[in-house]
Amino acid sequence: MEKKRVTVPLVCHGHSRPVVDLFYSPITPDGFFLISASKDSNPMLRNGETGDWIGTFQGHKGAVWSCCLDRNALIAATASADFSAKVWDAITGDVKHSFDHKHIVRSCAFSEDTHLLLTGGMEKILRIYDMNRPDALPRELDKSPGSVRTVAWLHSDQTILSSCSDMGGVRLWDVRSGEIVRTLETKSSVTSAEVSQDGRYITTCDGTSVKFWDANHFGLVKSYEMNYTVVSASLEPKYGNKFVAGGEDMWVRVFDFNTGDEIACNKGHHGPVHCVRFSPGGESYASGSEDGTIRIWQAGLLTPEDNEVGITTPPSGMVKAQVEEVLPKLEDCQIADEGKVKEETPNGKEK
Repeated sequence: MEKKRVTVPLVCHGHSRPVVDLFYSPITPDGFFLISASKDSNPMLRNGETGDWIGTFQGHKGAVWSCCLDRNALIAATASADFSAKVWDAITGDVKHSFDHKHIVRSCAFSEDTHLLLTGGMEKILRIYDMNRPDALPRELDKSPGSVRTVAWLHSDQTILSSCSDMGGVRLWDVRSGEIVRTLETKSSVTSAEVSQDGRYITTCDGTSVKFWDANHFGLVKSYEMNYTVVSASLEPKYGNKFVAGGEDMWVRVFDFNTGDEIACNKGHHGPVHCVRFSPGGESYASGSEDGTIRIWQAGLLTPEDNEVGITTPPSGMVKAQVEEVLPKLEDCQIADEGKVKEETPNGKEK
């Protein structure tokens, strides 16, 4: 009988409601950073390696559905149910720009050169804001067939990717013409769409399926069926040999990219998992859950002798992001729930 092993997460407390989106910055001279979006209306910035809280961005009046950082982790953007998207100074926590919409904003993304901000939501309109002229009217792409759930840039900002909340498929837009040039067909609505760090793959989740698409020719490369509803998936960025997935069963699972075999099953969340993301170097991955916590898991397997580590949380009262470095603090140590590495795994099915 194989000995049980557990992956021991860093547990990041602080949000008072479900965590619905996570975004890692690229590696910067100061390290890399993790921003989280939550229904508590208060996005938070953390050290991406240790999970230590850096600051909270104050200003939204409704749930925050999406968040992102620019490539230098100096500017943040958020999309909210308060009918606005905001751009923040990630050093001071101050609002730089607030872009009003006419309905809930579900997703936002900076272009690769960070000069443009893309938003989408319940209005069925994609908007592109010029960060060099924030007071100018945005460019609008108004041919989305449904409410926009996810947005992303690819092909050096020449193509936009979007999915809808109320129908299947991933739509690819030509930025110059503003037209939909391709649709990647799925049976269910796509809840997560991620462009791999090297630009080779698009990772999507729809229903119980995780799919990997060729980002240049748009063919379906891999499709794996799970026995539970998958909400989010992320491909390991360094070698691309495994991916992490999370969903309604509350567990965070790691799979082999080539075979679909389950490599690890991490238990610990006490509610459905809404988002998973690999760190930019692939050494860890983060999960956000209905239980209001973020858990950062090491990509390698640890031994049961290791302990779950509590992470510094924001003090009582809402606080803006601080310039001063936040010192690591370990507290509330306890043993994490065991995550057993299973021998029997879900079979991957080519679609």
